[in-house]
Amino acid sequence: MPAGTWQFDESGHAGPEHLDVEYVSRYDRKAGTDPSEDVQALRDAGVNAASVVIDLGAGTGTFATAMAPWCREVIAVDVSVPMLDATRERCTELGLHNVRCVQAGFLSYEHDGAPADAVYSRNALHHLPDFWKGVALQRIATVLAPGGVLRLRDLVYSFEPAESEAVLERWFAGASLTSDVGWTRAELEEHVRTEFSPFSWVLEPMLEHCGFEIRDTEYAPSQTYAAYTCLRS
Repeated sequence: MPAGTWQFDESGHAGPEHLDVEYVSRYDRKAGTDPSEDVQALRDAGVNAASVVIDLGAGTGTFATAMAPWCREVIAVDVSVPMLDATRERCTELGLHNVRCVQAGFLSYEHDGAPADAVYSRNALHHLPDFWKGVALQRIATVLAPGGVLRLRDLVYSFEPAESEAVLERWFAGASLTSDVGWTRAELEEHVRTEFSPFSWVLEPMLEHCGFEIRDTEYAPSQTYAAYTCLRS
């Protein structure tokens, strides 16, 4: 997407901590991400040894390196240089040669070559306001082959506005006591206050409008998290 003064600055809204080398060095311990369920979901949806998978908001490469043994290439896309450096280091340690790192975001990634077979994104789309989510999802649809898979996992609110106080208070009450592992109550409260996590009943019609058929939906018991497996129409 060409630059313009009206366009969204993804780097500026990625959260300064994600651009900080010290924070990134501690991120894996804090996040404790297990990508196995998402890898299996993509394999179940048809991703195989000939497939190209794009990981948007790749972070430190946890998913990209877990997916790499099962496909031809993973394109790890992130706006953060320290995150991409961590991904490259992880690939070197694991001896992986089919992960390609690209510094870009949802709104700036430019795909070359044949359409991708799958796109994956975890905990990244919520950095975009809803207008830009729509733009991002439509851009994702354009890089996917017909029938290609989108696996989206993010903070999504599966409750009604009137339930917000009760649901969020339960979520906050289960927060980590330390920021070293997991997210504290203060961090979760900041997310609700400053990030752009959508209601499920906003995001799901948006996915469909942008050219995706939702094949599977998973809502977390907390009602603050969801995962979708979608096919490009």
